[in-house]
Amino acid sequence: MCFSLAWWEQLFVWAIIIFAIIAIFKLLIPYVLSMLGGTLGAGGNLIMAVLRIVFFAIIAIIVIYIVFALIQCLIGMGGGLPLFPHH
Repeated sequence: MCFSLAWWEQLFVWAIIIFAIIAIFKLLIPYVLSMLGGTLGAGGNLIMAVLRIVFFAIIAIIVIYIVFALIQCLIGMGGGLPLFPHH
């Protein structure tokens, strides 16, 4: 079944893993850029902004994938969207 308790457990575990990895990158990247010092200068801010956009895009893609998988599961279980009423 798509909406079993084990499925929700796995979903939450993967969400925590993904958010933990993103949080670690958000901590490490500014540290590494600051260690490079003057070599990057204002370019370091640009790199950080680009990485934030990339992380946001990855999260958005994962959320969209999960939502559409849930919709497909719901329709596959016979609980799909109602059609026009029949007389």
